[in-house]
Amino acid sequence: MILIIDFGSQYNQLIARRVREYHVYCQIEAPSISLEAVRDLNPEGIILSGGPSSIYEKNSPKIDAAIFDLNIPVLGICYGMQFMVYALGGIVKKAKKREYGFAELQITKPQGLFKNVRPRTNCWMSHGDSIQRLPKGFKITASTVNTRVAAAVHRRKNLCGVQFHPEVEHTPQGKTMIRNFLFDLCHCKRSWTMKSFAKDSILQIKNQVGNKRVVLGLSGGVDSSVTALLLHKAIGKNLTCICVDNGLLRKNEIENLKITLKQHLKINIRFVNARQKFLNGLTKVTDPEKKRKIIGRIFMDVFEAEARKIKDAEFLAQGTLYPDVIESISAFGGPTSVIKSHHNVGGLPKKMKLKLIEPLKHLFKDEVRQLGKELGLPEELIWRQPFPGPGLAIRVIGEITRQRLAIIREVDDLLLEEIKNDRYYNKLWQSFAVLLPIKSVGVMGDKRTYENIVAIRAVTSKDAMTADWARLPHKFLAKVSNRIINEVRGVNRVVYDISSKPPGTIEWE
Repeated sequence: MILIIDFGSQYNQLIARRVREYHVYCQIEAPSISLEAVRDLNPEGIILSGGPSSIYEKNSPKIDAAIFDLNIPVLGICYGMQFMVYALGGIVKKAKKREYGFAELQITKPQGLFKNVRPRTNCWMSHGDSIQRLPKGFKITASTVNTRVAAAVHRRKNLCGVQFHPEVEHTPQGKTMIRNFLFDLCHCKRSWTMKSFAKDSILQIKNQVGNKRVVLGLSGGVDSSVTALLLHKAIGKNLTCICVDNGLLRKNEIENLKITLKQHLKINIRFVNARQKFLNGLTKVTDPEKKRKIIGRIFMDVFEAEARKIKDAEFLAQGTLYPDVIESISAFGGPTSVIKSHHNVGGLPKKMKLKLIEPLKHLFKDEVRQLGKELGLPEELIWRQPFPGPGLAIRVIGEITRQRLAIIREVDDLLLEEIKNDRYYNKLWQSFAVLLPIKSVGVMGDKRTYENIVAIRAVTSKDAMTADWARLPHKFLAKVSNRIINEVRGVNRVVYDISSKPPGTIEWE
């Protein structure tokens, strides 16, 4: 296994993703992990992630420097490399020129980490500090125009560091570098698969739950459906799924779920109508963080009330994924920055009575889909596009009212109909509409109108950590816009969102 230390990079789980792609198990831990715990894990290698801090800042994250004396190969990435240099007696200072984005890497030692890597290749930089002096025993192995020490190695101790990010797609040969670290330096074996993950997860759930009962918030999306099937295989009838109708779902969603879920999953499912509670709680609330937290609180109130009807229910299971976790809280006790609270992560009440089970929280969406296939989930559920936990509440920007929800519900239904008709649905990561909190002047039937504006959002992505706006044909967008304006009362203008992630997020709120 590979131990990954989370120094706070938004990309730290991408490192885990790259490791897993080579079927090697990995585990992410905070820098606070003890040396004894590292020894107990007995990793074949250690990767130190990047992070937003400067090594000389007060309270910058640090791990016990004795890890460098364990005779375990270590790869430091960006801040991780700077920590390694600092901990072993080198010097790191503020760079004269910051380096962000693409840079040409010139490799001087095409071996070890750089075996089978072209001597000149692009890499992705993101740093404001640079290494001024390497510790004794280290040699420079690569440079860029702005960064003399872009990579270095201590061959006797099997320590290596890179100032760039090999884990991101923007470093074209980064995967080769990680492969070299895993198999040439750490001598790992390819033994981790979704089949082994499913087997281990089922065993963990059995050990954690015992004879107690679990309730699961089931929305019908791929995340909660895979979680349900995983739990069902682990504990069978001790699982009860609760589907809460919060009034923030898509058109006819509950009716369709009653058919689809009971037909395919064949597990205990209860449906709860709580529309009015959610609408009352969201009255005149416009702040997106408050919306999420209110939805989380009411969700748990409804859940716990229903769970009390289930004898011996002690656990709440959720289909939380890693992109949800990393945007909501520091996933592993590291300094990762909070971007927005997800109602099933940062929006949960602190005094929740049920214990949490989140078997997918270290996985990306595509890995969850692989797991769904392994478990035998039907294709129509596996390939459903993501739908946010807070539902349409975060797609109605500003105040939530029945009328505004009705508008976005009709627009969403029409948009997805056209997306599916033109066979874009499975090509897109996500496609949806957003109701804006502003109106615009229009002309209909020779009369002035002053009505709502709708934004269409369609993105492509591999894992939701980064995303790009989809280049949908103008002819298609024109058809969708024409239908929305003609068929949905209250809308007179449609715009298309051409923002990527980052700097934006996929959802607007």
